[in-house]
Amino acid sequence: MPRTPFRYALLSAALALAACSSEPPAEAGKVDEASTKTEIEARVPVEVATARRAPVTQAFQGTATLEAVATSEVVSKATGVVLKLLVEEGDQVKQGQLLARLENDRQRLSLRQAKADLAKQESEYQRTQQMFERKLIANDAFDRARYDLEAQRARVALQELELSYTDIKAPIGGVVSERMIREGNLVQINQALFRIDDFDPLEAVVNVPEREMQRIAAGQPVTMLVDAVPGEAFQGSVARVSPVVDAASGTFRVVAHFRDSENRLRSGMFGRLSVVHDVRE
Repeated sequence: MPRTPFRYALLSAALALAACSSEPPAEAGKVDEASTKTEIEARVPVEVATARRAPVTQAFQGTATLEAVATSEVVSKATGVVLKLLVEEGDQVKQGQLLARLENDRQRLSLRQAKADLAKQESEYQRTQQMFERKLIANDAFDRARYDLEAQRARVALQELELSYTDIKAPIGGVVSERMIREGNLVQINQALFRIDDFDPLEAVVNVPEREMQRIAAGQPVTMLVDAVPGEAFQGSVARVSPVVDAASGTFRVVAHFRDSENRLRSGMFGRLSVVHDVRE
């Protein structure tokens, strides 16, 4: 019996099985492409930099509020009506600058009267002196004339002082932070009229743990980050260090000064301080 048809049947079956088990070329290509894409997405980008030497700093970190280095409340030394205001809030003033003027008619008249009495007293004294030199009066009379003259000179000086009090002047230089009066107001003695703050420099007070006491000293650099001025680091320095430790808190006071030529820093701003006390190469 011939075997050729049987061999053909086996060959056809083998080809059919091979066709069923093999993936189509298009499907295989898609699998390879997906695997490659997954590998690319799994890669993590990194930045490469060359190693180099740099200084290492040690610093104390803390928080503080900026304050004016000096504050003065300007009070009236006289009673009177405000005739003229010469400054407003936010104005920069110098020490001794005129801020306001009160009515001064009464003080001027009192000064004129005192000067007239002084002229009369000087004339009386000269006449008494001539009589004393001619031995026409006793020493007691001459001494009384001299004392009366000195007393009248003191009265004139007092009236000049009273008149000067009607000119309200700045006791310190700085910025007018508050004005409490208006033109036409009647002010009394010791009434607050203005507040002046000296913002040059501003100071920040931070309480530092006592373990840092041997590391922090005046003159060390200080960096301050202020929430109100993001992205800007302000440079200052340690102005003074308290020599004593507060027993209750175990801290000591450190005062740092900051100057800002652009006037971005203000009293009351909150910030984070970094006091650099050691730098190693």
